[in-house]
Amino acid sequence: MNKDLIGSLAWAGGLVALGLGASFARQQGYIDSETTTRIVLGATGLMVAWYGNRMPKAFAPNAYARQAARVGGWSMALSGLVYAGLWAFAPTSVALIGGCGAVLAGMAVTLGYCLSLRAKAKAA
Repeated sequence: MNKDLIGSLAWAGGLVALGLGASFARQQGYIDSETTTRIVLGATGLMVAWYGNRMPKAFAPNAYARQAARVGGWSMALSGLVYAGLWAFAPTSVALIGGCGAVLAGMAVTLGYCLSLRAKAKAA
């Protein structure tokens, strides 16, 4: 089985198990519902950061694709860490708006850089 697929399935299983475990702990009265939300969404941010870290390591057929993967990897890794950090420490309303904004900004940086590379390639 592909190494990337195994990692992706491990993250999926881990997130489901974490969500079920947090839900069970909430039902037993050990944690409240806000803590359950923060745990699951913080782990989701760490998953985004992990995928961002994996991006530059994936096969890219040419130099432009490698450049795009490096910039995309950095932007997604940083935005995932910001997302996770906000869900760990910020008030819920700030975490929701700021975290989603961070991930959207990471995606916009990646898309913008890819479009600039495309324009550079067409001009050459």
